[in-house]
Amino acid sequence: MRGLAALAGGPVMDAHEALLRAAELLRDRAPAEASDARFLAVEAAWAGGDVAACLAALDCGGDAGGTERDFLDGLGAALTVRLGEARPALARVVARDGAEDDPRLLLRAGSAALVLGDTAAAARVHARALARARAEHRTALLPRVLEHLAYAELRAGRYSRAARTAREGLRAAELAEQPNAAAHQHAVLALVASVTGDGAAVAEHAGLALGTARPHGLVQAATLAEWALARDELGRGLAAQAAARLVPLVRPGPRGGHFALRMLVVPCFVEAAVASGRAAEARSAAGEYAVWAAQGLDGPAPALLARCRALLAQGDGAPGDEAAYWFDEAVRRHDGCGNDFERARTLLAYGTWLRRRRRPGAAREPLRDALVTFERAAADGWADHARSELRATGGAVGGHADRTAWGLLTPQQQRIARFAARGATNREIADRLALSPRTVDHHLRGVFARLGIRSRVELPGVAGPGPPAPGQDGGTAAKGLVSSRARRSAGSS
Repeated sequence: MRGLAALAGGPVMDAHEALLRAAELLRDRAPAEASDARFLAVEAAWAGGDVAACLAALDCGGDAGGTERDFLDGLGAALTVRLGEARPALARVVARDGAEDDPRLLLRAGSAALVLGDTAAAARVHARALARARAEHRTALLPRVLEHLAYAELRAGRYSRAARTAREGLRAAELAEQPNAAAHQHAVLALVASVTGDGAAVAEHAGLALGTARPHGLVQAATLAEWALARDELGRGLAAQAAARLVPLVRPGPRGGHFALRMLVVPCFVEAAVASGRAAEARSAAGEYAVWAAQGLDGPAPALLARCRALLAQGDGAPGDEAAYWFDEAVRRHDGCGNDFERARTLLAYGTWLRRRRRPGAAREPLRDALVTFERAAADGWADHARSELRATGGAVGGHADRTAWGLLTPQQQRIARFAARGATNREIADRLALSPRTVDHHLRGVFARLGIRSRVELPGVAGPGPPAPGQDGGTAAKGLVSSRARRSAGSS
């Protein structure tokens, strides 16, 4: 019980020690509970980023058999970089435990799939665990299951799903009074916000994650939060600041980032380091990343490695053919890995490089492709960057294109844009649509990014017909506001 309490809301390494002791005491009298305690001790050490503590928990299961033996042996082999031994053992765990109905076994199978880099299987198995936990009304277990599922969706590049799961996990963690699980969900939401380009949300969620992660030793959540902050800085052109933030995360050792996330962060670090003149550090990190990418533990890794090499060739002033080769190779490899956001970032980097080499015609195609992908992902900040680069090539991003982009706006964005086009303030729009002014401002920034405009002054030229602004037709506006309030009141009744 002490171990569970610390795992939910205390220092995770305290949880590790208590759970390890519990596993020893329960070994002979209650082997099923001893197995649970061992697995939870591994989870605690994993959250704390302590490889030695993970191995200690794995070693105490000497009497285990079946798929538990496979899990202990497979994870131990993976942590000591004996992947030839790890793969068959962990694959058996995924195949056998992943077909069970016990949420505990499903969590173990999902964890094994993540170690193998099979993010699709990890998401599928954890979704099954969530369905079983709900069916069995396992309220205390739900935050843990949702934490695993949100991370699996994040690794698979399914950012909207990851955000939806993380928001549900956050609510479940708060209801169950499990602040450590809440910190992890805040970190996931921060990373998703760094994809969509919502800097305010990145700062808010990362701050909340770090507020719990640092005192409780949650190295995994802290690494995700810091990565989100760095990616947001890089998206805003603050490459030197992003590189400085990422340096500790890509270094090995106890004061570095989480051991299972370190290599995943490297491509972002290389991009920031090259842009800020830290080419030697970028080259060293890319060399280590190349060795890791060859292990096949992450689907997008070969494409991201090619992008790193293109950026390094660009930074070194190598002949243009070398950078072009690696950019082309990165795009080709992206086509088979399924992460559209990272592919769009590669296309943006490629198009930017072509434009700077005074090849605007060649730059337009990758920049347009990147722009469309960012828009579909609602990655407004990145879309704005791509749009600026496309505009610099002389490519059309306004006029007719803006009117076409109008159809990509959500119904809510269209309503807000029409009110703004007719002179309504954010406060007036918020009152009319029962939103907060901050939400209206967020939607308007997304509208500007998608339409390729810089302010509401340009909205009348692209906004379709709609209702008058509040105050221009006082009776109509008042009736609409009263009507919306009445509907809310009726719904409450």
